[in-house]
Amino acid sequence: MKIFVGNLSFGATEDTVRSLFDTHGTVDRVSIITDRDTGRSRGFAFVEMNNGSEAQNAIAALNGREIGGRPLTINEARPKVDHGFGDGAFRANSGPRGTQARW
Repeated sequence: MKIFVGNLSFGATEDTVRSLFDTHGTVDRVSIITDRDTGRSRGFAFVEMNNGSEAQNAIAALNGREIGGRPLTINEARPKVDHGFGDGAFRANSGPRGTQARW
């Protein structure tokens, strides 16, 4: 099961997130999402746990828990939505910093 972890401190590491969830079961993977331009954390992560009941227990136990002065938002991750743009190779408004393509 893939779990969304939101409102993370920007200084959180994969190890700190893993240690939160390890007490509730086996963690297969932790992915902290970073900004592609700066490389800094975007304040959320995904945790993958194979055992569904362990994952549900972790969600129930950790949602709202305060870490670093921030209450975590933890829930089952929703599937990524395909907006019908294909692989994203072409976007009409994809110029630098939001400028529109000129035809």
